[in-house]
Formats: sequence, C-alpha cells, structure tokens
Amino acid sequence: MISPYTLVALIKKEFIQVFRDKRMLAVLLVVPVLQVTVFGYAANMELTRVTGVVVDESHSRESTDFTEALGAEGTFHLRRVPAMGDAERALRDGEASMVLVIPREFSRKLGRSGESARVQALVDGSDPSQAQSAMSALEQFVALRASQERTALSGPAVVLEPRFFFNPGLKSRLFMVPGTAAAVLVIVTSIVTAMGLTREREVGTMEQLLVTPMSSVTLMVGKTIPYAMFGLVDEMLILLAGNALFDVPLRGVGLVFLATTVYLVATLGIGLFIATIARTQQQALMGGFFFLLPAILLSGFLTSVDAMPGWIKPITWINPVKYFVDICRSVLLRRASLGDVLGALTSLAFLGVALLAGASWRFRKQIG
Repeated sequence: MISPYTLVALIKKEFIQVFRDKRMLAVLLVVPVLQVTVFGYAANMELTRVTGVVVDESHSRESTDFTEALGAEGTFHLRRVPAMGDAERALRDGEASMVLVIPREFSRKLGRSGESARVQALVDGSDPSQAQSAMSALEQFVALRASQERTALSGPAVVLEPRFFFNPGLKSRLFMVPGTAAAVLVIVTSIVTAMGLTREREVGTMEQLLVTPMSSVTLMVGKTIPYAMFGLVDEMLILLAGNALFDVPLRGVGLVFLATTVYLVATLGIGLFIATIARTQQQALMGGFFFLLPAILLSGFLTSVDAMPGWIKPITWINPVKYFVDICRSVLLRRASLGDVLGALTSLAFLGVALLAGASWRFRKQIG
C-alpha cells in the first residue's frame, strides 16, 4: 500500500533535485519553448521561393514580358543564362530548381490567332514535393495569364512542356534515403559516443584508464575510432539497402564515402563535446537529442531550406547535417562531381575540424 506521506516526501525530493540542477531545469522548461519556436518556423511545407534560370532563345519583347511577369509574381526568382549548358549545370549543382526554355518561335506563335507558344520547363525532381509545388505554381501563373490575354475559345497563349530531371517518377524514397543516412550516422556516432564516454565516467573505468601509461590523445582517439568505423559500415549498408529496396542509384560511391569520412569528423566532435558537458548517461542522451532534432530539421531532410524564414537560414550554415545531405543528394541523384560539391565539402570539413578541435581541447582539459 502506498503511503501518502512517503509519496509526498519523494515528490518533494525530486522537485528539489531538479531545481538544484540548472542544466536539467533548462532542459525541462527552456528547451521545449526554443524547439517548438524553431520547429514551427522551419517545418514550412509551403512553397515560398523557386530559384530558376531562363534560356531565352527568342530574345523578343514578348519573352521578356513573360519572364518579368513571372518574376514579379514573387514566388519565382529568375536569372538569365546564355546557353543550355549553363542551365543544366545550375540544375545539377543545385543553384536552380527549375529551367525555363523559351524557343525562338515564341514571339511569332503568340502573334498568330489560335496558336500557342510552347515553353519547356525543366524541373529538379530530386525533391518531389517541391518539384510538384513549383510546377503547380507555374501552371497557375500560365493559366491566369492566358485568361487575361485570350478568351477560353481561342485556347491558352502559352503551353508548358514539363520535364523532371534526376527523379522522373518523383519517387519520395529517392529523396528520403540520403537524408536518412545523415540522421542514422548522427545517432550512431554523436549520441552513442557521448553515452559511451559518460558511462566510462559513471562506472569508474575512466579513472582506471587515466592511471595507465597512455596520453589523453591516445585515449580520445581510441574511444572514437570504433564508432567512426561503425559509421562507415552503416553508410555502406544504407547505400546497398537503398539501392536494393528503393532503386536509389549508386553513383560516385567514392565521393560519398569521402564526404562520409569528413562528416564523421564533425559528428564525433559533437559526441565528444556532449560527453565533456554531461555528467550522466541520461544527460548525454538528452543533450544528444537536443542537438539531433534541430540539426535534422534544419538540414533540408524533410523541408527545403529555401522555404525557411530568412532569420533561420544562417543557422543552417553551421549545421554539418545540411552539407552532408546536400552532397549525398547531389552525387547520388544529380550525378554531381567533386568540383560540383567542393564548396559544400569544404564547409563540412571546416566545421568538422573546428568541432573536433574544440571538443578535444575540452576533453584533454577535463581529464587533466
């Protein structure tokens, strides 16, 4: 039978313990408010911006009016490129999600009664949701413009010819698997590393290791390399399973593993840093998920970074998960080369070195 006095005393004791631990109090009261604020703004499924390029082979007043009216609508942010090679490069590099090709006869066909001018729309299908939304917004613009310029009996003034690149079937699995790989590697390396090091401190084996004739660097490297090796094996298994089950193409595997190695430097640094802060495995687990949830949501894994508010985007610039997701999708789906992803890979390497160096400094200082 439960004693009410004992129960009240135990509840009071737990409240006192929580309020004495400022870190736990912040996790319970402050972190949820911060996360729901960031999540509410970041998880935006609406299409707010489409970056595109225009190949204008007509060079006429009508083609200029068409593209300027589309840009003035607010959703589409367009720039002109001289040739199709430049447009395809922008699409492959992720600099543009849509290419509009206006043919030479555009102006001539608009001037003929009963004829329609055709415009080709090449859309990046690696993100199926954004591709469908962008195409729908473009079709609505064309339909509205047609209703303003012609009667319903004469037919539309402009007819779109859509073509989806990199993911013609708009399969969501092709979009999700690279992001899933990034999320799995974060869990396996950062959270498990943090909990493993914290467990050593809890059970007292850390002190036993420190009295042995080994340096702090040797101890740190020896504790993190096994998780890095597990991360590489997990990446290989994810790629094989994605190809066998969901037809995710295996392209540029060497480049993907190079990016994975650089990414693991960053995630291991995060795990090591969490281990230097947490005192218990419970704190390490909560600290890991405190990093994990916003890092995944702000990576473009589920929603496009372009759809996020302007004040959130700078946060994504220091998010290693974002760069790894971008690299994997570019290489596996868009056939990107090393030169195409060099900028993202360099940023990822810079973050990884900075995180690992800072965490290593804290680790050596703490055990010293």
